[in-house]
Amino acid sequence: MIPEVRKYVAFIEDTLIEGTKPAETPLRMAAVAAVLKNPWAGHFVEDLTPEIHAFAPILGKEMVARLMPLVNGGENVEAFGKTAIVGVNREIEHGSALIHTLRFGNFLRDAAQSSEFIPFTNKRGGPGNSITFPLRHTTKGGVRSHFMTMEFNIPDAPAPDEVLIAIGVATSGRPHHRIGDRFKDMEDMQHDQTVRPE
Repeated sequence: MIPEVRKYVAFIEDTLIEGTKPAETPLRMAAVAAVLKNPWAGHFVEDLTPEIHAFAPILGKEMVARLMPLVNGGENVEAFGKTAIVGVNREIEHGSALIHTLRFGNFLRDAAQSSEFIPFTNKRGGPGNSITFPLRHTTKGGVRSHFMTMEFNIPDAPAPDEVLIAIGVATSGRPHHRIGDRFKDMEDMQHDQTVRPE
């Protein structure tokens, strides 16, 4: 059992100037998306496990192999994220099934030398829908400099019975970042909030 992938799409954005000021180091954001036939299309499926186990490792391995050369290797990755968009005829659960498993995500974590949670979005949409998902630092989750958003689109995807999944990375934080992080906030406020969200 293998995924029926219609296309892979690569996206690269290099930011050289931010707010009229040249970036000291250009920021590269890169992503790879896979557009595939929804393996659960046509009827309600209670147990999604067989396809998750079969498809997620294949997709994770192939997508990471295509993504890492865009940033000259995993050692240059400082932030990451992922997303799934399910075509309008199907369940959001189908997209979640493919990206929310270690069988998929660990390929990206291993390439980035990370054990952190990968931020995500999952939604339903049609062709040309905005592929938008958050990025965060690969090893320091509270570092606000790397809170960014990846965004691009594929004009003909996803079709109603397709799933679009994507992973993305960045080689640095925002150019000219200067708002500190939550750890500095806690120090200034003399308040330990390490177990609470941003």
